[in-house]
Amino acid sequence: MPFFHDQDRSGLRRHYVEAWRKHRAGTPLEPLEHQLVAAIEQHPEYHPLFENDEQALGRDYTPESGQSNPFLHLGLHLAIREQVATDRPAGIAAVHRELSRRLGDPHEAEHRMLEKLGEAIWFSQRTGRPPDEAAYLESLRQLIGGRR
Repeated sequence: MPFFHDQDRSGLRRHYVEAWRKHRAGTPLEPLEHQLVAAIEQHPEYHPLFENDEQALGRDYTPESGQSNPFLHLGLHLAIREQVATDRPAGIAAVHRELSRRLGDPHEAEHRMLEKLGEAIWFSQRTGRPPDEAAYLESLRQLIGGRR
């Protein structure tokens, strides 16, 4: 399976739809497809979307529509999980553990964290500079009321 960064919007979306289709059919999944399915499973509100190829692949999600982009949302979940697994930026795994403990739900902890990731990405795009890992990590630490 090609890496995400080599894909256009339709290609990226097709990966999600295809992984969900294979999962529902009981077909063996590639490792990345397992990750996609795990994220989709936690969002039953998105299941109908992934069962309708044309709707999933062609729809635009704009701020004006009032609906969040499910592909962006799930992609941010995957990014948080990768950051936690690799502990990059250093300290993010500890933040996730503590936030998960306090909230009693690792998925809810991811939701809180992905808001901060989204803000860091938006700021980076807006300024044209690389993301500031230290500022991002500090914003995450503020979720648990800690500074280091």
